Amino acid sequence: MAESAAQPAPPTLPVTFRPTRTRVVLLGVGLAMFVTITAIALLLENLSPGERISFVFTAVLLSSVLVLLSRPKVVADESGVTVVNLTNTRRLEWAQILRVNLRPGDPWVFLDLSDGTSLPALGIQPGIAKQQAIGDARALRTLAETHGTGTGDH
Repeated sequence: MAESAAQPAPPTLPVTFRPTRTRVVLLGVGLAMFVTITAIALLLENLSPGERISFVFTAVLLSSVLVLLSRPKVVADESGVTVVNLTNTRRLEWAQILRVNLRPGDPWVFLDLSDGTSLPALGIQPGIAKQQAIGDARALRTLAETHGTGTGDH
């Protein structure tokens, strides 16, 4: 009915959703911070070798945190979805995903699962690219409805 007319066509699988602008900013800042701190360590004349190493170690540590923050993504393929968050990765079958939610004010997409839990999917977040996140959430919702619990061709 009107529901099918409102639904966008699902994207071609496999597809990866990630907050591209946020990722570019985080990786750019991480690189700039690493280069700046390392340059300071090398340019300061009064530092001992151990102090220089501690500067570089600090730069690596801070940059690593930003790389970790840029890690989230959601990968959808024919058999299901892989949700990569900051420190963990979870593989889901399409049938496990009951609903894809991105409500106003949500920091990222939440997946309602068949076991009664909800899984945050940080790979789709409206932060600095709200329209991209809304489009990605709609695309993932369409894929979940198409491939999910008996409503699609699987």
